[in-house]
Amino acid sequence: MGNMNKRVLVVGGGIAGLTAAWELSKFNINVILVEKTCFLGGHAIQFCCKATDECLTCGACSAEEMLQNVVNEPGIQVHLATEIKQITKNDGYSVSLKQSALPDDQNAKGIIKAFSKNNSPLYVITDKNACSNIPEGAVEFNELGFEGNIDVDAIILASGFKTFDAGEKGTYGYGKFKNIVTGLDLERIKRENGFIVRPSDNKEPQKIAFIQCVGSRDENLGNLWCSQVCCPYALRMARGIKFRNPDADITIFYMDIQNAGKNAFHFYDKCKEEFNFIRNIPVDLYPMEGDKLRTRYLNDEDGSAVEDVFDMVALSVGITPGSDNKILSETLGIDLDIDGFFACTDKLNRTSTLKDGIFIAGTVQGPKSIPASMAHASQAAGEVLKHLGVSG
Repeated sequence: MGNMNKRVLVVGGGIAGLTAAWELSKFNINVILVEKTCFLGGHAIQFCCKATDECLTCGACSAEEMLQNVVNEPGIQVHLATEIKQITKNDGYSVSLKQSALPDDQNAKGIIKAFSKNNSPLYVITDKNACSNIPEGAVEFNELGFEGNIDVDAIILASGFKTFDAGEKGTYGYGKFKNIVTGLDLERIKRENGFIVRPSDNKEPQKIAFIQCVGSRDENLGNLWCSQVCCPYALRMARGIKFRNPDADITIFYMDIQNAGKNAFHFYDKCKEEFNFIRNIPVDLYPMEGDKLRTRYLNDEDGSAVEDVFDMVALSVGITPGSDNKILSETLGIDLDIDGFFACTDKLNRTSTLKDGIFIAGTVQGPKSIPASMAHASQAAGEVLKHLGVSG
């Protein structure tokens, strides 16, 4: 029980932060977990299960399980709507925390609902005057957040990533045309309905296109990296759609397929049998009658122009550096790499930073899948234990 005197701050409540906090709690470490939004789970908790007649190992269930573990663990103290204000080095670190800004969600209508039933609270009120009906157990935003100073022995930075803003690719018309969605929108649609529907009429689409590498591997944007997760997640989603509706006509527009996983080649072979793969990225999407979408692209075999029409188009948006990375880098005194992710100082230990006692975990260090983020966070927790001189 002596380890309870050791205090570790975990910054970020996504899958990496949850995993790091959970792993540390097993060693009776006093964990303080801060999350700048109103809910734990990050992006991963918004993903849906993509199982067909078999598990497709997308990691969505791992996020739910880890969220439940942390919420029910008394050794982990959670502060929602909280972020770092200032940090000072002493024997460990003295950290000043502050309440995050009120979320600006135009669709919330005064109340925000968490994505998972395992979240606590499940509802947060941002404007009581705008609420016609307040659900039981809802808390007001001002009840969240922590203002004050804490002393900790180590810090794990797991503040996650930002999804690429599809609106920056203006020729796709995201936000203007109803049935153009992002991959994350698609995840939310399936979580809410149990299957994929078109936003325009809530009907199941028959002909669907997935456009890969939206915001990744794009020299014009300066985003030269591969986001790693977009292809596997899009293909798993497409297989789920095809499993429910064998007559669905699915096209994948791609540069190269990044298909990681234990049975990657077998999985990809199945996909090639079921979908149309076109090694070309369309430049424009145009609206048509019935909220359908028209696009033109070059045939990858003879270079001829081809036109096609879809009921729905999903943009596989990439992983980009977190919006707070620059501020966090300056506050914590740790470096960013050339792309804007946090730099590790040891290639053999990708959780290390320039500051003794500060470690990085998950997608703050670069694009990763849910399982890879969890593995990285477990490594970070292990490095913290070594730093603290704690053994199992």
